[in-house]
Amino acid sequence: MAATALTLLVFVALANLVVDLYARGVVRAAVDEGARAGAPIDSSVAECEQRARDVVHNLLGGELGRDVQVDCRDEPGRMTAAVVVVLHGWIPGIVPDWSFQLVGSATKEHAP
Repeated sequence: MAATALTLLVFVALANLVVDLYARGVVRAAVDEGARAGAPIDSSVAECEQRARDVVHNLLGGELGRDVQVDCRDEPGRMTAAVVVVLHGWIPGIVPDWSFQLVGSATKEHAP
């Protein structure tokens, strides 16, 4: 019985790791998409943030995407998107939460 429980626990922990790695890929894509959406001359920080949120919502909906915070900044010559994420472990107290931050940027377009 104990061996079965331990095996199940390891399986759930590995499945949680795989899902967390998928979520990290989604967040990486959201950061890149947000920065690119804000890079055109006529774009704004709001468009950057909205595009990043849309990617997260479409690919990480529900509880998994609950603690994702997007922040875009219009810097000289660049649009920067930063995302802070907390992914909660599936078994509290046994599988830890994972938090990380990703930053992406795109060069702003210039008028010809």
